[in-house]
Amino acid sequence: MISPLVIIGFIICYFLILLVMGYVTSRKASSSSYFLGNKSSPWIMVALGMIGDSLSGVTYISVPGKVGTAHFSYLQIVLGYFVGYFIISHILLPLYYRLNLTSIYEYLLSRFGKVTQKTGSLFFIISRLLGAGGRLYLAASVIQFFVFDNLFEHHVPFALSVSLILFLMLLYTYKGGIKTLVYTDTIQSLFLVLGVVLSIIAITSQMDISLFEATKRVCSSDMSESFFFDFKKSNFFFKDFIGGIFTAVAMTGLDQNMMQKNLSCRSLPEAQKNIFWFSISMVVVTVFFLALGVLLYMYYDFAHIALPINAETGAVITDRVFPNLALNHLGAFSGLVFILGLTAATFSSADSVLTTLTTSAYIDVLGIDQNNKLTEKKKTRYRTLIHVGFTVVLWLIILVFKELNKSALIDTILIVASYTYGPLLALFMIGLFTKVNLRDKWVPLACVSGPILCYLMSLNSKAIFGDYQIGLELIIMNALITGALLLLLKKPATN
Repeated sequence: MISPLVIIGFIICYFLILLVMGYVTSRKASSSSYFLGNKSSPWIMVALGMIGDSLSGVTYISVPGKVGTAHFSYLQIVLGYFVGYFIISHILLPLYYRLNLTSIYEYLLSRFGKVTQKTGSLFFIISRLLGAGGRLYLAASVIQFFVFDNLFEHHVPFALSVSLILFLMLLYTYKGGIKTLVYTDTIQSLFLVLGVVLSIIAITSQMDISLFEATKRVCSSDMSESFFFDFKKSNFFFKDFIGGIFTAVAMTGLDQNMMQKNLSCRSLPEAQKNIFWFSISMVVVTVFFLALGVLLYMYYDFAHIALPINAETGAVITDRVFPNLALNHLGAFSGLVFILGLTAATFSSADSVLTTLTTSAYIDVLGIDQNNKLTEKKKTRYRTLIHVGFTVVLWLIILVFKELNKSALIDTILIVASYTYGPLLALFMIGLFTKVNLRDKWVPLACVSGPILCYLMSLNSKAIFGDYQIGLELIIMNALITGALLLLLKKPATN
């Protein structure tokens, strides 16, 4: 087992690299560089950075661990993502560039009104706070379990270790914003992917097999089953595939966090090129994660190592499968490779969230950018306060996740997204594909009612649908129900 002090030293060195990059890129930073990187971000760096944003610590830990129970079914969702990214590239990006947006929810202002803009922005803020909180919780809990719980005679409190992680992020993001993140996230995405590749190499080396032989074993394993066609099950192919399309459109195309970097590209063609190569990379990298999952379970069997088991339920703790093997059984090299990937995933998945949450609150909710009574210095001060405020809120959400999360976190993240992104999907679909005008002040009521109705339906799904299990299509059902409620609020047609 690697010494906790070695792991901490490794993380500190990694952070120092980010801090130096943050300092260099944030010199002479302005509002334009904070929000849109002066519209000069190289498309290839944006594409690489988006890999880290999309994958995060959840994919790094939860997806390989879940292979033991769900096999390659996650690939069905990712193939849906690929189609969703095509829709984003050819429908949403042209709209955002034509309107010259900084926050994508400014579109809702021009289409429906100020209340709808604030509603869309607040749903994004809630979605991203919960999503980022879940991702950070997973990474922080692994570091806590394997490092801080073993560092001193008395355990370091989880709240303190999370505070340290968030403080480090705050140091290199609060000033440079998107201009800094384009560069730091590129480095972190490369480290994340490198962590997966080197972990595969380490396992095959320990098992004394070639990569070609490992590939054959993965392909012949029952765990590599990818497509499932039982209509009643939650992992039915078309549920996951179509749900993946809508999830990608909502969680990427209607998400300020993912789109703000795209809007920092020099032109629309460069932004579209970025999305194209990013979508291909996502499919390839996901296959590597799933293959790693099969190899992890093979190695547990090969070395006769006991899987991490929940003492209360007797079930495998899938989110501990990868870290337990890497840090306790595969040697120092594998442990440091794992920490490298996990650290990259942790910082990459959350640092940009703080910037984009600040953007949405600053522009959409508070309207500070349009307040001509404030000096540029005061605007910068408010922006910094909002950035710090979201850091504190994120800290609280991580502590709540620690108390509540009981399943594989990838499932929790996708379910949360189904409830929170459904209203955004409904608003943009009505705005883009109809000429309906909504009663602006009543929009929040419909957007809150839709997810509540979906939750009640999901809670009573057995009584309503029998053996049919609701899966990722929940986001579509949410969007349709919310959309129907919104259409009841349409204004009478006028000449």
